[in-house]
Amino acid sequence: MMELVVLGSGTSVPHPQRASAAFWLETEAGSLLLDCSAEAVHRMAQENLAWPSLDAIWISHLHLDHCGGLASFLFGTKWTPQTQERRKPLKIFGCEGVGNLLRAIDKSNNYRLFDQPFPVELRELAADATNERADFEILAGLRAQIFSTAHTRESLAIRLTDEGGASLVYTSDTGYSEDLAGFARSSDLLILECSFWRNKPVTTHLELAEAMRLAHLAEPRVLLLTHLYPEWDGIDIESKAKELWPGVTIGAHDGLRLEIRPGPDPGVSSRAARLG
Repeated sequence: MMELVVLGSGTSVPHPQRASAAFWLETEAGSLLLDCSAEAVHRMAQENLAWPSLDAIWISHLHLDHCGGLASFLFGTKWTPQTQERRKPLKIFGCEGVGNLLRAIDKSNNYRLFDQPFPVELRELAADATNERADFEILAGLRAQIFSTAHTRESLAIRLTDEGGASLVYTSDTGYSEDLAGFARSSDLLILECSFWRNKPVTTHLELAEAMRLAHLAEPRVLLLTHLYPEWDGIDIESKAKELWPGVTIGAHDGLRLEIRPGPDPGVSSRAARLG
């Protein structure tokens, strides 16, 4: 079983109710932060999550609304009293370039971000030329696969599967790709970006009709639509989605919690939702 907490369901555009992208995932293997926007550092505390003992961080790509809080988080853990007795490593997994980003910030003011009370283990990943599903263990008992997405050169989707068989796919930002639907096929929870309602201005994001076509192809048990630009304000995203796909769709909002279990009945509710 896994539990997801939506820390940020928005974008780079400032919004009074939506922080930029970040998701806390609690598993039997440990805790994992999926993307780390600037707001994520404080949102973890607002949601009363055990951020001092966070086990791992995943960074999907180098746009700042997805990684802009990573250095700030390390600056905080370096000095806060809550982490001074910590000795277990913090694992950072991410796309190509994460190390260069952190080192550039580190050198800009001699922050010594890697000089922590605990080890920091950094591993960069990239899909191969055929976009085969490279398989690795992100935490003990939690398997991960990655997939190159149509957004930036380095951007990656990730699929996570626990020992009980529960699966989650987080696309992060992406353009339309039927191959991505294959990567997300039959997941218990698909966290899919849906930046725009219609008439999207760029090819490297999704609008609702494209997201629903991917849902048809991927057939997740539950679909969570996120990365919502302000144009979604006042629009019932779940009703609009239902017009295009009959499955269970949830519009992400900050503070939403979902339990993820393998099984046929998603059994969701509006705020504290249970999958399984």
